[in-house]
Amino acid sequence: DLVDWQKPLLWQVGYLGEKYDEWVHQPVDRPIRLFHSDFLESLSKTAWYVVFMVWAPVVLYLSWVSYTSLAQGNTRLFSSFTTEYSIPVHKYYFPFIFLLGMFLWSLLEYLIHRFVFHMKPPASNYYLITLHFLLHGQHHKSPFDSSRLVFPPVPASLVIGFFYGVLQLLLPEVLGLSVFVGGLCGYVIYDMMHYYLHYGSPKKGTYLYGLKAYHVKHHFEHQKSGFGISTRFWDYPFRTLIPEETFEKED
Repeated sequence: DLVDWQKPLLWQVGYLGEKYDEWVHQPVDRPIRLFHSDFLESLSKTAWYVVFMVWAPVVLYLSWVSYTSLAQGNTRLFSSFTTEYSIPVHKYYFPFIFLLGMFLWSLLEYLIHRFVFHMKPPASNYYLITLHFLLHGQHHKSPFDSSRLVFPPVPASLVIGFFYGVLQLLLPEVLGLSVFVGGLCGYVIYDMMHYYLHYGSPKKGTYLYGLKAYHVKHHFEHQKSGFGISTRFWDYPFRTLIPEETFEKED
């Protein structure tokens, strides 16, 4: 009764105020419409395979560009500070730089999920509540909406472009690109895994089975912990691990 399900929800949730946090964490099994505009609504939805089709070729192409650029032998670390003590970056380092990018993405995945997607907007701030619902609240309200389990390519390209620019500012061009493409690969794996954790049927006892059970607990029992999706690694040092439940065996 708090919202009109026949109308787009995005412009309604901001009026829930103090009731929003409790309401958004009570899941429903029904699709959600966010926008009045059909065009904007279409941009907020995507099939899981579209993410792979769009970004996997980009990962392969940029990996080739990074490796061949490093093979030219012109890339040196710290060259902007000193020429004498700069460190050459050989093409053989590319796999390790790529893995570093994936590792950094896993940290970024955790930080975004915990501090952005799970921020608690002030009850008096209509706009922050609306933003929270757009970014992640709608996923917790309707966790079985398959069209919104992965990040649509159009808004994703804006975020990805931002992180590419940051890396280009912080690192030599080719080195920044190598870290970036590893992070982009990590993002694609994360999005595919997130969809699978909702709709896949992993075999009991496997790594993915454990992650699926972990993510289900995050949605339905422990919304303030369990922020790791593709890995639980960062939940350990940040002390947000969902505790293991023990069950006594029945005689």
